[in-house]
Amino acid sequence: MSALGFPEGELDGLDIERSADFAGVPDSFQRLWTPHRMAYIQDGQDPAKDACPFCVGPMMDDEKSLIVARGEHAFVVMNLYPYNSGHLLVCPYRHVAMYDEASEDEVLEIAHLTQTAMRVLREVSNVDGFNIGMNQGRLAGAGIAGHLHQHIVPRWQFDANFFPIIAKTKAFPSLLGETRQALADAWPTA
Repeated sequence: MSALGFPEGELDGLDIERSADFAGVPDSFQRLWTPHRMAYIQDGQDPAKDACPFCVGPMMDDEKSLIVARGEHAFVVMNLYPYNSGHLLVCPYRHVAMYDEASEDEVLEIAHLTQTAMRVLREVSNVDGFNIGMNQGRLAGAGIAGHLHQHIVPRWQFDANFFPIIAKTKAFPSLLGETRQALADAWPTA
C-alpha cells in the first residue's frame, strides 16, 4: 500500500497534492471543491431572462445542458445543485414564473413528464419514494424565481444520515453526467 492508502502503482502518473506538503498547519477539515457554484454565487439566484438557465439549456445539446428528456411544451433536466442523486426538474420551455401562468398544454405535459420521470427513476435507481413540488416566488424558496420548475427528488429508505447535519455536506454516489445518461437511456421513446 502507498502512503495514501492505495494499492502500489494504482496512482502512477497522477499528480497528487497532499495538504501536508503545503505551507501552514494541516487541519482536520475536508474540502469539497464545487467550482460550478461560482456562477450561482456571482450572478445571484435569479438571472436575467436572457441568461436564465432554463431558457438557455434547451438551446444546447442535451448532454452539455443535462437535459434528460424533451417534450413539446416542457423538458426534464438534472438539478445542478441536487438534494439527492437523480434530482430532476421539469420546466416549460416558455419563460413563465408561476404555475397559474402556465398554459393548459404546459401543465398537462409537466404532469406527464413528472409521472414518466418517477417511473424511470424507480427503474434505474430503485427509488423508495419521492418529494415533488414547486417553490413559487423568491419568498417561497424558488432558487430561480423567474422560470417555473417542478422538483422531483428521489428518496431511499436510508438516504438520510449525519453527514449533512454534522458536516453540512451531501454525498452523491454518481456524477450528474452519468446519472443523466442512465436516465436518458431508460426514458421511453414516443
